[in-house]
Amino acid sequence: MRIILISTFLLGVFISDAQTVTGSWYGIADATNGGNNTNNYLTELVIKQKGNEVEGVFGYYFRTGYQSYFVRGKYNAKTRVLTITDIPVSYFKNRDIDGVMCPMNFSATLMVSKVKSSLNGVFASHERYKYTCPELKVNFYLDGAEKNQDSLIRNNSSKIKKYWQPRNDELVVNTNDVVAAPVFTQEAEKNGITKDSLDKKIAEEERKKALENLVQSFEQRKTILSNEIEVESDSIRISYYDNGDIDGDSISVFVNKVPVLTHQLLSDRALNMYMAMDSAHPVTEISMYAENLGKYPPNTALMIITDGDKRHEVFLSSSLTQNAAVKIKRKKR
Repeated sequence: MRIILISTFLLGVFISDAQTVTGSWYGIADATNGGNNTNNYLTELVIKQKGNEVEGVFGYYFRTGYQSYFVRGKYNAKTRVLTITDIPVSYFKNRDIDGVMCPMNFSATLMVSKVKSSLNGVFASHERYKYTCPELKVNFYLDGAEKNQDSLIRNNSSKIKKYWQPRNDELVVNTNDVVAAPVFTQEAEKNGITKDSLDKKIAEEERKKALENLVQSFEQRKTILSNEIEVESDSIRISYYDNGDIDGDSISVFVNKVPVLTHQLLSDRALNMYMAMDSAHPVTEISMYAENLGKYPPNTALMIITDGDKRHEVFLSSSLTQNAAVKIKRKKR
């Protein structure tokens, strides 16, 4: 009887563990009718399961860059099927990641063995787009280490240069250059004033004044340190998502008290910054300034810092009276 009870207990533990999809998954997705198409997607899915609810980040590398989205879905423990709806994915024939987007639904079945765990499934386009956006087949594999969020890069090292690039609308920050408020160009035309040059000068003055007001407002608010993080890489990726319901939260981002991004709307799509760390200044302060409070105050964001094969999640909360800050320290070697 004792042996039966122990066996039953162990089986129950195994089944319980086998039924969770929590973890870091990685894989390669290919278009089903792409022929010899080589424009595949290096994908990652970092999710947490609570009951039958799932949430996390889906990201992919495609041609010229990386994109990620905050996602929510369902997991059916009886059928072992994970479903996530309405994920925008770059069209497989795009020349770059910023082209036409295909709204897709993801569905996959969890398979567990002693050797590996996998999610085998497809990204299927909505009915309206089924003839233009083909299915993408993908097999995700669980990263057992649970700490290596960039496993797909590690296992596809030959493609790093091709995929690890900022998108056109993303920001690259060199902390060596962030030492003072932005300097604006002087009037180019010195011999006479044309309408175009006058309009340009007025626009520059208005922008300069707006930035000065932003900095002044930032300094008047109290800055609350949310976390201190130590990184090893000489460059990191910082991604912002609206934490919770997408309710119109808008932010500005300061690096060492200098504005580098202004009036950015938070959503389920990542707002990405790529930052080179300055070895001469080992500590960099990243601050989030609330432009508004959205529909549901306060202004909240999920900040994800990708440091090589490590990943740090920070939940930030700011208001019209305080900023949220994170200090990033470069680890000495």
